Amino acid sequence: MRGAIPGLSLALLAAERGARLCAIIHYLVRGQLGWFGLTMACVVPGYASQLLSILWFRADGHKPGCWLLVLHLLQLGLWKSGVPNSPTPGWASHHGDSCRYWDVLRMMVEMGGGARAGEVLTRLGDVCVLQLLEALLQTLPHLLLQAYVVVAVDPAGFIPGVSAGLSLLSLAWALVSYSHFTCLLKPGHLSLPAMAMLCLLLWRTGMLGTRVLALVLFARLYSFWVFAVAGVHWLLMSFWLVAQQTDIVAQPCRWRLFNCLVGAVYIFCYINVRPGPSKTRVSVFYAVSTQDIQCSTWM
Repeated sequence: MRGAIPGLSLALLAAERGARLCAIIHYLVRGQLGWFGLTMACVVPGYASQLLSILWFRADGHKPGCWLLVLHLLQLGLWKSGVPNSPTPGWASHHGDSCRYWDVLRMMVEMGGGARAGEVLTRLGDVCVLQLLEALLQTLPHLLLQAYVVVAVDPAGFIPGVSAGLSLLSLAWALVSYSHFTCLLKPGHLSLPAMAMLCLLLWRTGMLGTRVLALVLFARLYSFWVFAVAGVHWLLMSFWLVAQQTDIVAQPCRWRLFNCLVGAVYIFCYINVRPGPSKTRVSVFYAVSTQDIQCSTWM
């Protein structure tokens, strides 16, 4: 299962990117320049994760070369590091922080699932963070846009529907893989079996799918009022995060920005940002989300 995770992540990334490209071409060929422009605009926030990836390469002591910059300009930073690989066994432990999915997958194949595979697995944390950031900044807006096109504009649109479905699956998998590796880094935690990962994927997919569908249907009926509903939810979640006194970010300005960003994420899904049991926090999140949906249906 460990070696399958980076391979599955690469496959989902390739499928989701391919469907997005098809959607862009679809709108361009049909002359729907408005939807074409909005779909292209959803690509721009993804460069934030690419910039963070380059900064992490520099922090690891690698000088960004032309090939590395081209990869990130094409938004392929999660695929290949662009850093020359050393054949020595110590490369995994010394330069593991600069790995990307293709590099880690190749290293796992070379090690044949041996004891050192666990060392490589711990280096996937930064890649999972980058994948989650890219999914939230780029895949989520694309999912909302394509879902709205399918529901309100072109219900028979095959390409937008496929693109929305793959975006939903890619976003759900990014959340699952992030949760899996954050748990795996804790002492005494083992890799989750395939069935547990599947259950987590189904849970995340269902949660995100119903939330996106509710917002899209509300936007179809009440147009821009959906921003008021989302804004109220964002404010509630942001203040709730401040009340929890999360200490992930130390600087005051960055701490406020972090709470605002995670509060925006909480419009769609829950991410645990504090150590320890999260049953109470998850219950509060679902209670607020349920009331949010009920209020939107009463309007």
